[in-house]
Amino acid sequence: MALEFSKMHGIGNDFVIIDCRNAPLTLDTDAIRRLGDRHFGVGFDQLLTIEPATEESCAYAYGIWNADGSRSGQCGNGVRCVAAWLAREGVLGSGLVSLMSPSGPVRVERLADARVRVDMGEPRFEPAALPLDAPRERDRYSIDVLGRSIEIGAVSMGNPHAVLEVPDIAAAPVRVLGPQIEHASAFPRGCNVGFARILSESEIELRVWERGVGETLACGSGACAAVAVLRQRDQIGDEVVVRLPGGVLEIQWQGRGHSLWMTGPATFAFEGVWHE
Repeated sequence: MALEFSKMHGIGNDFVIIDCRNAPLTLDTDAIRRLGDRHFGVGFDQLLTIEPATEESCAYAYGIWNADGSRSGQCGNGVRCVAAWLAREGVLGSGLVSLMSPSGPVRVERLADARVRVDMGEPRFEPAALPLDAPRERDRYSIDVLGRSIEIGAVSMGNPHAVLEVPDIAAAPVRVLGPQIEHASAFPRGCNVGFARILSESEIELRVWERGVGETLACGSGACAAVAVLRQRDQIGDEVVVRLPGGVLEIQWQGRGHSLWMTGPATFAFEGVWHE
């Protein structure tokens, strides 16, 4: 089998993109894992498919698979790459364009500087939206991890996120606590885990352990989640620069009742054909 693909990244969060506008994806879970293997395949954090829209209000749809073959509901860096791919094909359109993600419609706009602006929707804090095993919504939750109580914030950005504040981003126990919180009993479907350090009311540092992937150089929905949690606590303002290991994203959120907007780059790496 010969499978044509594009390799892209959003500040280091990398993707294989497959054009499925004319035919559906035929890869099973094992094949997705093989394609995602960085030694024996192409390698990616997520696989993205570009598909026909099923709703008239959306121009196209996209699917998301993690490197372990599991499905994902949203990917902030990925949707920017989908928008840039469609723009290169000449089919995105100008201004705000709606795309259908696995978790619902998303509006995107290709900017003059080639960055992409994305309406990520309104953050959802109610426990059932993640889901999170908690009796009611709170700004802070205590969950048991490795026999100790860990304080987190929690929010859904179309996928579930736990957010921890840390005093030192370089020393944050991402590879120790990340997988433990991802699989904690409080999150029956798992979660992404962000480790955030506040630099000022308009700037934070962030590292993210992604569900089904591990630590990545950047996570767009994770950046949105961190800003949403910290903004909800009134610890930061409504326009925030998020510094991730792979680069910088700009997040704007005015609070409840408003959509959260993310702006950042989308970069083409190469085109290829995978033979299995």
